[in-house]
Amino acid sequence: MIGTAAEGQTFPATGVPFAMTQWTPQTHAGEVKCVAPYYAADTRIQGFRGSHFLSGSCTQDYGSFTLMPLNRSAQLGPVERSSSFTRQSEQAHPYSYSVDLKDSGIHAEITGAERSGMMRFHFRTGQKIGWMAVENNLRLGKGMIRIDPERQEITGENPVHRIYAGADQPAGFSGFVVVVFDRPFRVGGTWAGKQRKDGSLEQNSTEKSVGAFVSFDLPADRTVRVRIGTSFTSLEEARRNLSEEIPDWNFDAAVARARMAWNKAFSVVQIHGISADRTIFYTALYHSMLAPRIFSDRSGTYPRFAGGQSIETAKGFTYYCDYSVWDTFRAVHPLLTILDPRRDADMVQSLIAKGEQGGFLPIFPAWNSYTSEMTGDHSVAIIADAYVKGIRGFDAEAAYRLMRKNATEEPDSLELYKDGRGRRGLESYLKYGYIPLEDHVPYAFHGNEQVSRTLDYAFDDYEVSVMAKALGHTEDAALFAKRAQNYRNVIDPETGFARGRHADGSWIEPFDPMAPASYVTESTPFVSTFFVPQDIPGLIQFVHGPESFVKKLDDLFAKGIYDHGNEPSHHIAYLYDDAGVPWKTQKHVHEIMTLQYADSNAGLAGNDDAGQMSAWYVMSALGFYSVTPGTPRYSIGTPRFDDTTVKVGGGKELHICAPGAESGKFYIRSVHLNGVLLPRSYLLHSEVVGGGELVFEMSSRPTGL
Repeated sequence: MIGTAAEGQTFPATGVPFAMTQWTPQTHAGEVKCVAPYYAADTRIQGFRGSHFLSGSCTQDYGSFTLMPLNRSAQLGPVERSSSFTRQSEQAHPYSYSVDLKDSGIHAEITGAERSGMMRFHFRTGQKIGWMAVENNLRLGKGMIRIDPERQEITGENPVHRIYAGADQPAGFSGFVVVVFDRPFRVGGTWAGKQRKDGSLEQNSTEKSVGAFVSFDLPADRTVRVRIGTSFTSLEEARRNLSEEIPDWNFDAAVARARMAWNKAFSVVQIHGISADRTIFYTALYHSMLAPRIFSDRSGTYPRFAGGQSIETAKGFTYYCDYSVWDTFRAVHPLLTILDPRRDADMVQSLIAKGEQGGFLPIFPAWNSYTSEMTGDHSVAIIADAYVKGIRGFDAEAAYRLMRKNATEEPDSLELYKDGRGRRGLESYLKYGYIPLEDHVPYAFHGNEQVSRTLDYAFDDYEVSVMAKALGHTEDAALFAKRAQNYRNVIDPETGFARGRHADGSWIEPFDPMAPASYVTESTPFVSTFFVPQDIPGLIQFVHGPESFVKKLDDLFAKGIYDHGNEPSHHIAYLYDDAGVPWKTQKHVHEIMTLQYADSNAGLAGNDDAGQMSAWYVMSALGFYSVTPGTPRYSIGTPRFDDTTVKVGGGKELHICAPGAESGKFYIRSVHLNGVLLPRSYLLHSEVVGGGELVFEMSSRPTGL
């Protein structure tokens, strides 16, 4: 429940890790941008949704359906049929959710598998007939719901529509659902908006959500069980997914399977002891295991990327989608390289498949479509990070061809560019070595943001150089390594801050580094100055040396400019390590973990953004963080727990010992890896996944490593 209030934008997603469809109580109807299915402040439940909302985001749900048990069929709309409930009756777990619907007296329970779900409803004493409403949460376009008395099932098709690029245009595929019950039903009818049709078997609509309702003679125990299959390919695949994942009516067994899946996922990190922060940690780990989502069926089928008209088959891997790339390249994917490298390989292969099917690597692939959301081209960082850490199982040369194409080519037509293909503002970037203020970057979801784009592209060019070097493309490696220095073109050497720049080379006036500016993304020039993870030593010298750099960092925190609620700040506390004062990294990382995270509904400082906010906490609590994805290096911060064991694969474990961390000792006196003193403020990936003993000598006073 952490993050279900304030800005977190999370919801109690029930099922299994990275599921295609997540099951949740619904307190807000529809598929509306920036509206999650559930908020902690709401007092009424409208039903139980099979959701594809991107956890912690400002996107929208798509292809979703909602079920609601009822005592009567008089009221079918989401608000009208809703029921009050008591917080005390809610039992929310990653693997199941249950609640008492106070108005109807129905006890509801839900659980899920990867592509299917199961619900169990216990009707109130004395109730003889029960009703079930199934709503197709249409947003735009023609959708369908159908009652099939012969097969005793309800089916639906919900066409998916895009946002960010090609806004409101069809994505070319639908969410499909098949609903079956453990007892015979009688036809009630269908509805669209406020129009009800008793006895109707099918309802289509071009603008309003549609639904179907049926009734049951209740058994002696007044319990009705529902199984639901979902797919993005077809009704037949939804049926197959259901039959293979939840083959019978044993609800408790379905819960046990989901619980086992989460326990297996969580068991890779064992926090020993009784620290209250374990709840924050494991909730963060849960939130970092919701996206990207599985998109292919059990058979491997999925709609083709960027159009969806044909059906592809993932052979030898699982196809994923809904990557909040601008966010998750920072911590979610680096975390997976440690905890679940096989899954991360499939996610990389999925990015490559998208690039091959659409022509360009996607910048922010969601709802199986290109988008122009956010800045940068950070799919290249996800790919390079996996490769340099020894993760294989994907075509590295194919990946590199796409990475290079994104960095050097524009689409063949303006229409393809508008559709979201290619880097925004690439022509200016290649011409000037930066994007000048005169280029307002049209056909991006966020216009302008020229400085942030330049900094992002310089980092991305570094990632291309890393991949080129690894694959033996020597000339390309040198070319892109040189381009990685383009950050110098948007950091004013006189002031030492990132700053908007005109095409003639002059700097924008007036200039206040602490004020929000149209040329930076979700931050300030002050914050943006520090996004040079590919060349931190060079940045330190460029902004007048270590002493000046540390003062800048000190001012950032002292003046309250650091903003943990937005991703551009996430690596900054760790930069003190590179400036030779690691105790300040330890101090600020400890403060962020303590002040910006809490075991409460409002326990996140901003949007969780597909688990990035949470993954930051998970990695930081272990004692290190990936400041520069694409390198096998983790900056040391400060561990949160006294005693932690991480399963790093191959039967190996990394035992992290930090006695005193839980009692307030957050400074580090020394670090020993397998008995050897570590004379540096970073770890290598090979050291982390090699296992053994990582021992932190903690102190209540600052000291050097």
